Amino acid sequence: MKLKILLGCAALCFALAAQAAPTILVLGDSLSAGYGLNAGEGWVSLLQQKLKSQGLPQTVVNASLSGDTTAGGLSRLPPALRAHKPDLVLIELGANDGLRGQSVVQMQANLAQLITMSRAAGARPLLLEMRIPSNYGAAYTQGFTRAFATVAAQGQAVLVPFFLAPIAGDEHNFQDDGIHPNAGAQARMLEAVWPSLRPLLSRPVSGSSPRNKNERRS
Repeated sequence: MKLKILLGCAALCFALAAQAAPTILVLGDSLSAGYGLNAGEGWVSLLQQKLKSQGLPQTVVNASLSGDTTAGGLSRLPPALRAHKPDLVLIELGANDGLRGQSVVQMQANLAQLITMSRAAGARPLLLEMRIPSNYGAAYTQGFTRAFATVAAQGQAVLVPFFLAPIAGDEHNFQDDGIHPNAGAQARMLEAVWPSLRPLLSRPVSGSSPRNKNERRS
């Protein structure tokens, strides 16, 4: 009888520990889904490896979908929030809106709603800035880029500078389509995201005591 009680307590403690493990949800498009790459080569997979190597407890859930837009993200985020209950949400969407010449005003409204949804679920949002080629016209490209800074400021979300900037000037960083980064470029993409993400993560498991709940979700 005592053994059953002990086993039951151990199982309960394990379940509670699993539930308490902080989660990072990445909601993105092909840039985060690893389009054209082998499993484990994308920057999101490299992020999980980096967290583990530094003794950080976060689990990364990649909810990215190639070809997705901000409108698609609006339909996919609510079930992802319910299923994974993330502490942080990295929103990497908008590139396909721009490449299709869709309304910047609508894209901005969609991004704002994604941030609101994340906050309402108790998660802190990070918005990854996107940019599009200049051949879409100065007014459109400038308005497109400006939309990300505006949304981040209004929603009090961390704005991650354009994470393709370190690789954009060299065609050797891209696959044959000239659009999607290759495997060799993924580590530099992660390096561009990391300085914005790292301050929001709890300390290593083996280090000092973790931040309290209110500080982590502020």
